[in-house]
Amino acid sequence: MRKLIFLFITGLLISLSSCRQDFVFEPSTGDLKFSRDTVYLDTVFSNIGSSTYTLKVYNKSSKDIKIPTIKLGKSDSKYRMTVDGLTGIDSDNNGTGDGREFHDIELLAKDSLYVFIEVTADVASANPTDFLYTDQIQFDSGDNFQKVELVTLIQDAYFLYPKRFEDGTTETLPIGDDEIYGFYLDENDPINGNEYEWNNTKPYVVYGYAAVPNGKTLNVNPGARVHFHADSGLIVGNNGSLKINGLPSTTEALENEVIFEGDRLEPDFSNVPGQWGTVWLTDGSTNNEINHLTLKNSTVGLLIDNNNGSDLVINETQIYDASAIGIYAKTAKIRARNLVINGGGTASLACTLGGDYEFKHCTFNNTSSGGRQVAVLLNDNYRNEDGTTYTEFPMKASFINSIIYGSASNEISFDKRTDNTVIWPEVSFTKCQIKFSSNSNPIYNFVNDNTNIKKSGNPDFLDARNNKLMIGDDSDAKVFGNDIGISTDIIGTNRITTDGKVDIGAYQHIIFEED
Repeated sequence: MRKLIFLFITGLLISLSSCRQDFVFEPSTGDLKFSRDTVYLDTVFSNIGSSTYTLKVYNKSSKDIKIPTIKLGKSDSKYRMTVDGLTGIDSDNNGTGDGREFHDIELLAKDSLYVFIEVTADVASANPTDFLYTDQIQFDSGDNFQKVELVTLIQDAYFLYPKRFEDGTTETLPIGDDEIYGFYLDENDPINGNEYEWNNTKPYVVYGYAAVPNGKTLNVNPGARVHFHADSGLIVGNNGSLKINGLPSTTEALENEVIFEGDRLEPDFSNVPGQWGTVWLTDGSTNNEINHLTLKNSTVGLLIDNNNGSDLVINETQIYDASAIGIYAKTAKIRARNLVINGGGTASLACTLGGDYEFKHCTFNNTSSGGRQVAVLLNDNYRNEDGTTYTEFPMKASFINSIIYGSASNEISFDKRTDNTVIWPEVSFTKCQIKFSSNSNPIYNFVNDNTNIKKSGNPDFLDARNNKLMIGDDSDAKVFGNDIGISTDIIGTNRITTDGKVDIGAYQHIIFEED
């Protein structure tokens, strides 16, 4: 019996062996196909690495082939590649491939392989006329030579970051009993010059938290572009001031607008929340003013503390795609006109621990995913450390000719500690559209005031998910407001008065073009 089993197994192995054919790889004949003939790597800052881009290489033939070489055209190329997970030859003998050259790459018939490409280059490496840095991925040579072009735009910038000391430590900022990765701006920086004047000659890239110290003022001038790295931001300290001096623009390039956003320039990151920290106007900062600012992709857009009792003035400003809160105010004092906030995992606008607020012709919208976010949150208290008692703060706020809207059924939320069935005596909503369905708490009864509140209908935003909060010709926000002397909207369009009535929100209505 054992002999029969042995003979059966032996015969089976011989049979399988006779059916197996080893792969025979023939040299490539120059007939490779590519997913694209040029790989455009989106704009990067000087010496900052790009995202990873993909090229797919196809063998459409019925033969298994071997590609003798895949390499970058420049021997000192700033591009790097991996080919199907391989890092290439070790040209500098450091034990790893340098991503520039690959030999004898096998590719089965009717199969494909992936080439992943990155670049880290400085502006000096780019073409001095157009700042493009280029190279090629070269496949094989001679009659079988094929290539794919590589192109990226290198943008020079002012780089602001903490100093590194001789002992290997880096500069930090004291925050209470803690320290954070950050630095104080310097009016005599040997490379950047006066760091209290941000202009439009080159973008600014900030690593860590840049701080405005006691008695100093940071002026951010028309057309400035500021990019914050992950976990970075701006802090205005005690008796420091922030002046954002943007102006109206006449083209879609927003040439006079000031823009704060993350440092990932690829289009795929344009609307991604939470790419950097916040602009923190600390308790004690004073006389802050923000004009024509677009702030995008932060965790918290503006974090505003007491501000030393002075007004924070915000005019013609847009805050988009905060992962937590667009404006997070704590016992603050804000005067805002033509302000748009769209998005926030908790709220677009959160006025907490009381404060004194005035919002005229503003648009607060929240379509963030999650279902529990609101457009506007008002709060007058916090729970003390003992967990059983609360501290309350006076709350004063007026919303005039404004829109409070979003994807939830109720887009406004109140957290009132004492007598929470009656709205605060100094909180009012005049000529506002508020998305509100129903709530048994009588504190929300004010939304039934049809003279001042429109709680039904649709503002008819152009494209809220892509931060286009212009209202259309069919908007229920049209001519619902009172003329309060703000003659232009956020982009400078004249507000048209109809029998003393104007559109509410930050935008004058437009007639959308049909697709």
